Amino acid sequence: MGRTVVVLGGGISGLAASYHLSRAPCPPKVVLVEGSERLGGWIRSVRGPNGAIFELGPRGIRPAGALGARTLLLVSELGLDSEVLPVRGDHPAAQNRFLYVGGALHALPTGLRGLLRPSPPFSKPLFWAGLRELTKPRGKEPDETVHSFAQRRLGPEVASLAMDSLCRGVFAGNSRELSIRSCFPSLFQAEQTHRSVLLGLLLGAGRTPQPDSALIRQALAERWSQWSLRGGLEMLPQALETHLTSRGVSVLRGQPVCGLSLQAEGRWKVSLRDSSLEADHVISAIPASVLSELLPAEAAPLARALSAITAVSVAVVNLQYRGAHLPVQVMLGGSWLQTLEASGCVLSQELFQQRAQGAAATQLGLKELPSHCLVHLHKNCIPQYTLGHWQKLEAARQFLAAHRLPLTLAGASYEGVAVNDCIESGRQAAVSVLGTEPNS
Repeated sequence: MGRTVVVLGGGISGLAASYHLSRAPCPPKVVLVEGSERLGGWIRSVRGPNGAIFELGPRGIRPAGALGARTLLLVSELGLDSEVLPVRGDHPAAQNRFLYVGGALHALPTGLRGLLRPSPPFSKPLFWAGLRELTKPRGKEPDETVHSFAQRRLGPEVASLAMDSLCRGVFAGNSRELSIRSCFPSLFQAEQTHRSVLLGLLLGAGRTPQPDSALIRQALAERWSQWSLRGGLEMLPQALETHLTSRGVSVLRGQPVCGLSLQAEGRWKVSLRDSSLEADHVISAIPASVLSELLPAEAAPLARALSAITAVSVAVVNLQYRGAHLPVQVMLGGSWLQTLEASGCVLSQELFQQRAQGAAATQLGLKELPSHCLVHLHKNCIPQYTLGHWQKLEAARQFLAAHRLPLTLAGASYEGVAVNDCIESGRQAAVSVLGTEPNS
């Protein structure tokens, strides 16, 4: 009788893991368990009253690099090529980036000419920051905060203005707490390999081969900056679910896991609300802190390492204005939201809408009231890779290896919070369980 693999979590990581397991030459029996009534995790799309798509989570996926190419390959395998809506390299949205500093929007410099002239909010041309970076020695510490790394290599202005904004935009976190090694591994590896981040990126530090398809070649030729899907990004998890069902994968919704226990023969007992499952292997694609509470007593050291991986909440507010083709998406999080949560303040839709409308009015000049508003609060949705995050992962890996636990970790808690990272973590988990690459 074949093996049974239970995948915990029906977000994009769990769906990707199940997908690649199901495509093996001799696939195991796969059971996907999701605690809520819907699949897709933080990816959720809603159609507004005038037909516009409101993204309640991520609104676009970047095609760059090997991981971006793998996601595009997945899109093609699912038959979604005709649904892709790209932002091409010649589109204004791809060419213009802004920082909001000191009550004003500032266009980030582009091209060589932009780097050679002063560009507010920076007091000096960014060329000098690049020159500084090329002359700095390699760091000696095994990890460093993003702010410290950027300040050491690029100077205090770039660290405080650019990297701090990047950390707030990607992680809803504090650059003075987040780890450069875990949050931006390509920058860390570039310095370690070539002494200089710029040289390392130029020479392709850590570059890996990427797959090939007609869609991938199109994205490269047209220099896509990001892409979405015609019916919203939720089309991707919906297509994955359809594929899994056709492959005989059992999908259990509304079944929160209550506990995991090891049986005498080395199999897992997965306790659900009203029943239980037995599994030869478990892939956990639920948040690390949630998994830590489900593990048996004999896995206490693993639970401690996982419980230390925290996450922050983010509110996504979509504002539709009359005459505008697309809704304005405002993401609210970081220290402001953490302070509100800690104070016990009531986190109402009105509070988030008021804050988002204020930001749209101040930063974009949209003074009128929106014709439609949709607010969604994602609780504990973005893991925080704080300084020393890599040590937590190493402790988890060592425990799993030493005790030969049939458990594989996947999802945003570990090595990347972007959609591409999560899909790749699911694929890697499937490869680990199968011992070989599934058919593509």
